Amino acid sequence: MNFTVEGILIVGSFLLFVSILASKLSSKLGIPTLLIFLAIGMLAGADGLGGIQFESAYIAKVLGTITLTLILFSGGLDTDFGHIRPIIWNGILLSTAGVLITAISIGYFIYWITDFTLIEGMLVGAIVSSTDAAAVFSILRSKNLHLKANLGPTLELESGSNDAMAYFLMIFFTKLLTSNQDISIWSAIPRFFQEMCIGGLVGVIVGKGMVFVVNRVQLAYESLYPGITLAMILFAYSATNFIHGNGFLAVYIAGIILGSQNFIHKNSLIRFYDGISWLMQVVMFISLGLLVSPHKLIPIAGIGLLISAALIFLARPISVFISLALTKVTLNQKVFISWVGLRGAVPIVFATHPLLESVGKSDKIFHIVFFIVLTSVLLQGTTLYPLAKWLGLEETAPHKQTRSIHLADDVKSELIELTVPAGSSVDGRKIVEIGFPKNALIVLINRDKRYLTPRGDTELKIGDKLMVMAEDKNDINEVEACLGIA
Repeated sequence: MNFTVEGILIVGSFLLFVSILASKLSSKLGIPTLLIFLAIGMLAGADGLGGIQFESAYIAKVLGTITLTLILFSGGLDTDFGHIRPIIWNGILLSTAGVLITAISIGYFIYWITDFTLIEGMLVGAIVSSTDAAAVFSILRSKNLHLKANLGPTLELESGSNDAMAYFLMIFFTKLLTSNQDISIWSAIPRFFQEMCIGGLVGVIVGKGMVFVVNRVQLAYESLYPGITLAMILFAYSATNFIHGNGFLAVYIAGIILGSQNFIHKNSLIRFYDGISWLMQVVMFISLGLLVSPHKLIPIAGIGLLISAALIFLARPISVFISLALTKVTLNQKVFISWVGLRGAVPIVFATHPLLESVGKSDKIFHIVFFIVLTSVLLQGTTLYPLAKWLGLEETAPHKQTRSIHLADDVKSELIELTVPAGSSVDGRKIVEIGFPKNALIVLINRDKRYLTPRGDTELKIGDKLMVMAEDKNDINEVEACLGIA
């Protein structure tokens, strides 16, 4: 079916509109929105009602790469480093050793039950070895499920950081299959550390660079700040890959670095990246749904079910229990982490790479991976909530992230007026730069009998009268020390 430009826009806008409306089913059915978008793409595809011919694995990979880059950055931007600090070692173990063990286990299983070679089996294992953060947390949020014992941050960190390891393994095994040169498996070890070190270093540099640019560069319009940060994100990913680093790790760390700092327009930037990452997800999932041929899923259904069962009930639990063997994570927590190993869009995007590299059996690999993702979402995605309750891991009184002020006689919050004294170190500095206590807020500035609404880029001056809201006396003392009030 051939479309004009207008036809492509009409069909594309219709699919986008229908997909977003259909996402409302996610909260009702308790399944990730990923499945809704994929299903709409399949219905609109060549084997479905729409009859749309879409066979470009290259376009799907480009869309997937951009989307994954934005999702990882947005996830890092929205991550509170203080929450993940206590469990950072657990997250690193799951995202490295856990991914490696999963890939090897599934690779050998595929080699054992199919006609795949060992390297081809390892390639499939690498592709499906990472978990999907968007799929997991869409279910947790739809059920308003809060988890105990730092389980939420652990899953968040693992899902955000394990794509780097899975991507490295996928590229390595693809090269083993397509290169005419002899490549030693042991050569992967120094290459792995090189990619991770370069990716981590670039991520830190770009993250700190973003803080500097956003706070220091005075753009004429606030709406331009998302554009300049977006340019830095895409540059960080591509430049890191160009110098043989891991671009996915770089953008995730850059997001964490930026999100952990105070910078102007923070809320608007977070909303922007949350919105654009969701939009890109919809477009990408529809494209992947169009790319798959449902009639090719039937012949591999039996093999797909066996591999999916081995992944869910054997490989994932084995990787979790081995990775966390020396930690203080309890048995119930390990069981739940094992079950939360949902596979989402990332494995499908990774599966387009062998297609582009003309790997033998690449079309079969793509549809096997697609089938594994569908079964994982259907089985694990619909049972996360009851399993958390059964294991006693649901937090009945979750810690609220927002804080409201009640105007009552016994209120602990205080509203005071402080004057910036002569010789104060904050003179001429922006509010975002002065290191104000987290539990204190400047709500109004009186300057020369004019009232100013404070923003992150507002510069304080000597003689400014600040209306400050603080939770308690200790916060007031910190504010006074920050302003240089004796």
